[in-house]
Amino acid sequence: MTLLSKKHYLFLLLLLPIGLFAQEEMTAADRPSTKANQIATAPTIDGQVIDDPIWQKINTVGKLIQNTPNWGNEASEKTDIRIAYTETTFYLSVVCYDATPDQLVVSDARRDADLAGTDAFLFILDTYKDSQNGFVFGTNSVGIEYDAQVDNEGQGNFNNNRQQGGVIGGFNLNWDASWEVKTEVGDYGWSAEFAIPFRTLRFKSGANTTWGINFRRNIRKTNEINFWSPLPLGLDMKRLSLAGTLTGLSIKSPGNLKVIPYALGRADRDFTAVDGDTNFDTEVGVDVKYSVTPSMTLDLTYNTDFAQVEVDDQQVNLDRFNLFFPEKRPFFLENAGQFTVGSPGEVDLFFSRRIGIADGGIQTPIIGGARLSGKVNKTAIGLLNMTTGDVPDLDVGRNNFTVARVNHQEGRSGIGGIFTNRSGLGDDVSGDYNRTYAIDGRLGLGRKAKLSGFLAKTDTPELDGNDLSFQLRSDYNWDGWRLFAGYTEVGENFNPEVGFLGREGGFKKAEALIFYTIRADENAKFLENRPHISYRGYWDSENRMQTSFLHIDNHWVWKNAFEVHTGVNFTGQGVYEPFEISKGVVVPAGTYDHAESQIVFITNPSKPVSISTRHINGGFFGGTRFANSASINLILGDKFNSEIGFQHNDIRLPGGDFTADVFRAKLAYSFTPSIFTQSLIQYNSVADIWSANIRFGWLQQANTGLFLVYNENRGQVSDLVSGPLNRSFILKYSRVFDVLR
Repeated sequence: MTLLSKKHYLFLLLLLPIGLFAQEEMTAADRPSTKANQIATAPTIDGQVIDDPIWQKINTVGKLIQNTPNWGNEASEKTDIRIAYTETTFYLSVVCYDATPDQLVVSDARRDADLAGTDAFLFILDTYKDSQNGFVFGTNSVGIEYDAQVDNEGQGNFNNNRQQGGVIGGFNLNWDASWEVKTEVGDYGWSAEFAIPFRTLRFKSGANTTWGINFRRNIRKTNEINFWSPLPLGLDMKRLSLAGTLTGLSIKSPGNLKVIPYALGRADRDFTAVDGDTNFDTEVGVDVKYSVTPSMTLDLTYNTDFAQVEVDDQQVNLDRFNLFFPEKRPFFLENAGQFTVGSPGEVDLFFSRRIGIADGGIQTPIIGGARLSGKVNKTAIGLLNMTTGDVPDLDVGRNNFTVARVNHQEGRSGIGGIFTNRSGLGDDVSGDYNRTYAIDGRLGLGRKAKLSGFLAKTDTPELDGNDLSFQLRSDYNWDGWRLFAGYTEVGENFNPEVGFLGREGGFKKAEALIFYTIRADENAKFLENRPHISYRGYWDSENRMQTSFLHIDNHWVWKNAFEVHTGVNFTGQGVYEPFEISKGVVVPAGTYDHAESQIVFITNPSKPVSISTRHINGGFFGGTRFANSASINLILGDKFNSEIGFQHNDIRLPGGDFTADVFRAKLAYSFTPSIFTQSLIQYNSVADIWSANIRFGWLQQANTGLFLVYNENRGQVSDLVSGPLNRSFILKYSRVFDVLR
């Protein structure tokens, strides 16, 4: 098949969602509605709801509907939800009736712990009523604080895990706000009370304001998921265009000015240095958050530090392309979705890790900066300016970074643009800059499908011409069907230095997915089958195949949460220059076409012990690869949570054999929902390095508080000696001062 015919074939795939869109639509009238009650006296936030006279005077919201396991049925347990507000605060109470409260599942008591495998209650607020953006709040029966931001209905994520997600936008779990929740467990089940200050949210002031809203309850003993506003198979609460409506709000801006200073002391020792002495240092810095309007926030930062953030997960590179390490620093993850343009993890036009982290992972000091983000009517605006210091010993200079983003939304459609700029600072830096210009847009085709894309250009002084990139993509997601098709091109000289490119030197990419969920009979023990087929192919600027990957798979899921994935992959690699894949092992130029089998086993993650394994066996660059990975999760009540994982790659090639292993152990103990200790122990056999990151946190508001952090790396100090390479101990304290409270 020629490249031209592939483009024609892809164009037909891009039109596929339009044809499917002709199916019957669900109208706004099908969505439920409820009213918020204004109250003069605020309830006491203690988790006690049933006997509270303030709550008992307020009508409940209505019944929840099952999404899993028996789609469309009423929830197996009753849930009473009530909503109220005062001039300053939004209140919500829930009573989760449960016939067997002694069987409530709680797997983790830390802030923002994953609630998917536990008994939990969550809700989402679309405070702009734009059907695209919202705030998520949730808790479990022990009263953890769970909050997140949603952009673009949660679409566009590369990875949703805490400390891994948010960098691409879509769903940002690293957004941490100031609010309160308390819970109670009794013979009836459990209850919770939420108090969310309006200054924590962004919204449009006025009388008779309308918000979008939806609720989710997990009943884990039956692996049940219920929603208030029903959702088709394959969709979740982030699909805000299908949320219900909250009326009766008459609110005005309460004003918001928060000052968040920090003080830090650290001791560092580099055992590979000539002197090997321990260095002591202290730092102070401050963040300021000010609401210019109820929907527009100004963030200022000086001498920014992220010592309390978990270190990167170790990765092994088994191909010729760049590894993607996600952003983890909270300052950059807040409102990250407003600055997102491009293709997640592959062509990111703005990638915040470029600020304060130079090539090779070198950390550079962030002197300070400002960010203005929010909405003016239907237009989202984001402005960011940051200045970083130099590292003379490593030949890293000072830089200024500027990002400007605008995005006008009309329902599920929108059009926007972005500009990024990096400029060197100091003497003799003429020509030391890089700029990216882009426009992007999406066209919502009802509630089921959309078309999206971007067109971008970079400006680098030493590169001339062939510096464009574009993408066109179509998506359909409804009633168990997930379909997409896309085409991306990147010019040879396209160089977004404030972004991320998975493949440098230019490429052309075609991709498609057909995914369907088949739900079993409600009386069966089997839940659903998810057959799917996906393809992605890359060609270089000379139209030579770089990579092709055809994946055919089936996910078999039981109601007890046990899963088996059975798949086969057909891979192709075009190597035009020999490269060293491991020390002393060279892959020669050539074309490599292979097949490999893939099988995955996943047990119920809410059990005290759960296991997940993945096994791949097949051809690899003219030889074979046996890739096996496994993780074991151990949960002891709501206090202790651990994940121990191991990845083993056994590679046998004509040019030589090698193994590549990564060991990872994540251990966490929660004394209370706000006091915890966490550790991440890792080993990378390719680098032959052991690393430890141990953190103690005593949280206060919005993830501030006291943090103790210990880091150590161990490996080959010399050809004959192994031992510690570097070690650090950090003490940091930060606090929120709510000036206008």
